[in-house]
Amino acid sequence: QVQLVESGGGLVQAGGSLRLSCAASGSTFSITSMGWYRQAPGKQRELVATLNSGGNSNYADSVKGRFTISRDNAKNTVSLQMNSLKPEDTAVYYCNAVKFGAVNYWGKGTLVTVSS
Repeated sequence: QVQLVESGGGLVQAGGSLRLSCAASGSTFSITSMGWYRQAPGKQRELVATLNSGGNSNYADSVKGRFTISRDNAKNTVSLQMNSLKPEDTAVYYCNAVKFGAVNYWGKGTLVTVSS
């Protein structure tokens, strides 16, 4: 099992920045990818950004150029730097880890609220 704990959410004005962090613990060997997803009220959970062990990143079109994902493999942490935030970025952000064999683990989520 892998435990994921997010931190860094909060309330920010439009145009501001926040940094989310996620720490993985437990059986972290063979984690192949870590990333972030979000779920806004009344909407489905969607991908924000992922980063695999090879250093390849993937971003949702809506956040490209504004968000940056980074990972510390030695510490099993993944971070998401969010700049130029918009009200439509308001959501619960979930940390995700994928182990070899496509086994997914999820954090409990952290709320990001962007006021206009």
